[in-house]
Amino acid sequence: MIAGALLVCAMALISAAQTGPAFVGRLAAAAAALPDQQGDKRKVSVRFATARGWPTRHPMLTPARDLTELERARIAQAIAAIPGVGGVHWTDGTMLASGDMDIESLRCESELLGVLAERTIRFEESSAEFIPGSEQLLDELATAMRPCVGAIVAISGHTDTSGSPKVNLALSQDRAQMVRRELIERGIPGQNLIANGFGSSRPVKGLSPADPANRRIEFRVVSMETSRPTPIDTPAAR
Repeated sequence: MIAGALLVCAMALISAAQTGPAFVGRLAAAAAALPDQQGDKRKVSVRFATARGWPTRHPMLTPARDLTELERARIAQAIAAIPGVGGVHWTDGTMLASGDMDIESLRCESELLGVLAERTIRFEESSAEFIPGSEQLLDELATAMRPCVGAIVAISGHTDTSGSPKVNLALSQDRAQMVRRELIERGIPGQNLIANGFGSSRPVKGLSPADPANRRIEFRVVSMETSRPTPIDTPAAR
């Protein structure tokens, strides 16, 4: 019993050393020294304290500005990699344990969205045939995907509510499959591409289901949950 009590005391002392003010202060200094945390570049507020104010090696991160998922992942992983830091928490309730974040998958998805940031994949009206001029954009998408070795990318087609639901579902599937086929022809392995059509069942959040902006193709790295709608077509096409 005495040996057990001594062991408990020793463990308590070790725990106190790991969460003491001096130890946590060193962790906070290391986090503040990261490139993304320098002066006006600071992207997150990092707090090494519990809700009751006790020092902890499990930091709470609060975004100092709007961040992309890729920025969040990079910052959280950089802080989690500091020796001595435990699980990293965000004020929105998400948590990152060391090594959990797949930065490469987020980078891949970010590259795809970047290609489509100001341009759209366009189709002929009520058709899965591309409007002339789409070849260059498809070339760029394939180029962005080539470095993403092993990434499984979901391609999803969406429509607005004009027309019958059955026709919309088929059209969205055909368009997603057409994009998949074109990417395969450009050297992207077919087993890495999944094409699905959802018709008008998943409108963009905040838009009326009838809004033409719901006519879109989305790309998402399957291992991640982030997605951003990328409109396709002009309002004349369904």
